[in-house]
Amino acid sequence: MALKGLGLEEMMKATSTSKALVIRINLIFILFFIVFYITLLLLQPSSLYHDIAGNAAHIGCSFRDCGGHHSKKVIENKDVIRGEKPLFLDGPRIGLVNMDPREAAGWGEVVPVKFERVSKNLEWKDLFPEWIDEEEENEGPPTCPEVPMPEMREYEGEMDVVVARVPCEATRDVFRLQVHLVVARVVVEKGRRRGGKVRVGLWSRCRPMMEVFRSDDLVEREGDWWVYEAEVGRLEEKLRLPVGSCKLALPLWGEGTNEAFDATKLSPPFARTRREAYATVLHSSDSYVCGAIALAQSIRATKSTRDLVLLLDKSIPGPKRQALAKAGWKLVDIERIRNPRAEKYSYNEYNYSKLRLWQLLNYDKVVFIDADIIVLRNLDVLFSFPQLSATGNDGSIFNSGIMVIEPSNRTFAALMTRTVDIVSYNGGDQGFLNEVFVWWHRLPRRVNFLKNFWANTTAEASVKNRLFGADPPELYAIHYLGLKPWLCYRDYDCNWNIGDQRVYASDVAHRRWWTVHDKMEEELQGFCELTERRMKQLDRDRKMAMQLGLGDGHWRINVTDPRRLRLKV
Repeated sequence: MALKGLGLEEMMKATSTSKALVIRINLIFILFFIVFYITLLLLQPSSLYHDIAGNAAHIGCSFRDCGGHHSKKVIENKDVIRGEKPLFLDGPRIGLVNMDPREAAGWGEVVPVKFERVSKNLEWKDLFPEWIDEEEENEGPPTCPEVPMPEMREYEGEMDVVVARVPCEATRDVFRLQVHLVVARVVVEKGRRRGGKVRVGLWSRCRPMMEVFRSDDLVEREGDWWVYEAEVGRLEEKLRLPVGSCKLALPLWGEGTNEAFDATKLSPPFARTRREAYATVLHSSDSYVCGAIALAQSIRATKSTRDLVLLLDKSIPGPKRQALAKAGWKLVDIERIRNPRAEKYSYNEYNYSKLRLWQLLNYDKVVFIDADIIVLRNLDVLFSFPQLSATGNDGSIFNSGIMVIEPSNRTFAALMTRTVDIVSYNGGDQGFLNEVFVWWHRLPRRVNFLKNFWANTTAEASVKNRLFGADPPELYAIHYLGLKPWLCYRDYDCNWNIGDQRVYASDVAHRRWWTVHDKMEEELQGFCELTERRMKQLDRDRKMAMQLGLGDGHWRINVTDPRRLRLKV
């Protein structure tokens, strides 16, 4: 038994030793496989992109992955650019931006462009503050933080191609913007022009900023290189503007003076005639038809001769289409675009239909205006500004109620590819567009003056109501937030009768809209009638305001709106 026990013990030891050896061999094999796999990843060319040349719609990472409005995630772009010469380099003299010259060994004569990297303490909110002193009531015009640019006088001769490594970090990243602007500066001042264009190669795992380098200028893709034929005139236009919304693109006053800014000095940098139009969009409902008629009438009252284009879907019936055409709109039928994140039958289910504006290819520039806005002063000056120009809304966010865009099928395609992976902060088109066009140009709030009273102070109400009623107008346009004037009795602003809507109530602004209404032809006024259902809702709101004893007492006003009488008859 002892001999048998000893044999078994030896056998167990042998088995244990054998198992340990097998485990060691397996570990060595796994380690070798991991090292081999990592080596392959480092050596093989990137396969992130399989885009056909010139397709501007494809992106290598979503804007959400690259860091969106709410994202703190940062994706560093520290990959080494391979030393082989890219095929798109078609000139001997190459300007390098944000690249080590050793990465371009054997490419030809390289000219490293030196610039001081922007301070790491400078944040996006510093370039795009929520509030600036637009009225220059304090100490002169607003200013912007410094974003260093290269001293181009140090460089002699032209550069055949300008190439750059573009950081693939959070989309709202100041250094990322700086690199784009440095490249644009080099292109404008030192690029060798071929028919007004300069070849640019941007190396990036993420799509470069469409706000600087347009989708229409993207001519090919070579691995992680994005190759553009950049139009110099358009880049010059952008470089003349402030680096962010920290300063007005269209100042109200001449710098250092109290005189109104002479906007006639603004002129497009192109010799060719540009095709331009105002546009609005109606979809899913005909409830804004009256507003669109009033908008057209108000634009024409400012003596603008630009085309008026209205995008509309099948929800707008024939008689109302005829009225819109008579008001001055050129009608363009569209298919609605569904917001993929909206709930079915919700108010914002099809609000991405606004993206159809980029398909207005008959025009070089379009000034979009929401149908709940009236124009008081001529806005033609806005056609001198590039995409995307708008007024501020909240922090680094612009308000999409009035905005300057540049129609393009490629831009439209790029927007459509992002509707799935971009999360709109407000569930609407404004939140979506702000995640795409993070670099925008600030127009004065007088261009798109929001009808609200957030501070709810006597001083705020006094200032805003004075502006709403000023004659001659001091505002360019009034944006009617809350319940719309044509959905109220003309006697007063019905926002007064609803608790959470009272921040939008202004009888002065209300009367201003009705002034525009009363100048319409009588036939067009007929499309602003109240429905019986709407009148019942207005009466319910008045009774509720009375029961709550709201101190403003609007519920006591005797309603004389003739539309009420006409409906009863």
